[in-house]
Amino acid sequence: MTTLPIAGRLVLSAALLAAASVLPYAVAQAAAPVAAPLVTGLPDFTDLIDKAGPAVVNIRTTEKIKLGQGGPGDEEMQEFLRRFFGQAPRSPSPRGKRGTPAPQEEEVQRGIGSGFIISSDGLVLTNAHVVEGADEVLVTLTDRREFKAKVLGADQRSDVAVLKVDAASLPFLRMGDSGKIRVGEWVIAIGSPFNLENSVTAGIISAKARDTGDYLPLIQTDVAVNPGNSGGPLINMRGEVIGINSQIATLSGGYNGISFAVPIDEAMRVADQLRKSGKVTRGRLGVQIGDVSKDVAESLGLGKARGVEVALVEPGGPAEKAGIRVGDIILKFNGAPIERSADLPRLVGGSAIGSRAVVTVWRKGAQQDIAVSIATLEDDKAGPKSAPKPPKPEVAANALGLHVSDLSEAQRKELKGDAVVVEASEGAAARAGLRQGDLILQLNNVEVKDARQFNAMAAKLDPKKPAVLLVRRDNPGGAATSSYLVIRPRQ
Repeated sequence: MTTLPIAGRLVLSAALLAAASVLPYAVAQAAAPVAAPLVTGLPDFTDLIDKAGPAVVNIRTTEKIKLGQGGPGDEEMQEFLRRFFGQAPRSPSPRGKRGTPAPQEEEVQRGIGSGFIISSDGLVLTNAHVVEGADEVLVTLTDRREFKAKVLGADQRSDVAVLKVDAASLPFLRMGDSGKIRVGEWVIAIGSPFNLENSVTAGIISAKARDTGDYLPLIQTDVAVNPGNSGGPLINMRGEVIGINSQIATLSGGYNGISFAVPIDEAMRVADQLRKSGKVTRGRLGVQIGDVSKDVAESLGLGKARGVEVALVEPGGPAEKAGIRVGDIILKFNGAPIERSADLPRLVGGSAIGSRAVVTVWRKGAQQDIAVSIATLEDDKAGPKSAPKPPKPEVAANALGLHVSDLSEAQRKELKGDAVVVEASEGAAARAGLRQGDLILQLNNVEVKDARQFNAMAAKLDPKKPAVLLVRRDNPGGAATSSYLVIRPRQ
């Protein structure tokens, strides 16, 4: 038997101890399950787009306007607009006496948007603001077929409209369940941004139920959505529509990384009513409400901030008749909890007219159930097309064919800047799409301060060159957008 030296025995003992100490860790590592990666790669949208794309349509709207005398070069300008902005060229003006163009009524392009087919017999869903004020709506399919569409109904509160084209056996999209969407899931948008038909962009759902209006718990995404995408579908990875692209958050009028879509569940409820009656009927409680702060909740014994505070009760309305009082805290509607002020109008609005609802209120430190009969919410006010217009200013139009005025103090505070308000437009300005209520922010990249400065700049324009205006316009049911319009000064 060979005996190791003491030094050798010490080295061997140290090695064995080291191996013994590592062995349990190595065995534990080998036994532990390997975690699967949560994200394995980017999705492939090609098959999805091939299937969904043919059911997405381009929507163009036209409006009839009265044209006055046009200056030389109008035809050239119209061709410029047609090529770069999608506007149809103007037809030659009929000549009156002594060769002077006679006033006429002409159809000009008013707007461009998107939509999608929801049934093989030609039902199309889009935004209400896409077709608002239009005299004619044209729907173009990806195979280049074009149809005149009938507007079955449009609802400004939800920004949903239903169109009908006379066709059969059309491709259509399946509806998904917007109540099951998850933040972070992949989605795509198909539409006509800047009139680029059948364009596809992709992104993820950024947030659910964004409160941007009483009846619009919108889906927020980071999908690139630009002017012209309005009304197009937001589609999940199963090829189902989960929303209608409706709004963007932007200061420039272009994509800023935040876009919003009307949830398809809400949109289809509205669409069903529009198909049947051409309008949407909503319930009314007859109260004005506000959120409950933490301090108020604690002082009233609620414990945490919940429910909504009744700030005003409409005289003779359903709430007053039922006994609801100013100062009550509404906690539930038909058993559904009210967490914030946006919840109540949606629940009441979706209730059947004449139905009995149970409103749970917090009053004097105790809960109380009150039965209320739901009344009808008044219709939306008439849009700008049917609303009476104020008389034109006495002063003559400037060289661009525009009557403008200064901003009011309230408008200046809201805009946080300077601009001029379009009171009326004629000639080239009307043909370019300028209309009453538009705000002009820039002229040829020069900031507009007031009407006097704007008219002075317009008078110095070269009548042979196009003028570029940055125009801000309010969208019914949505955020204001800014875009450039090109017009030629009159000679």
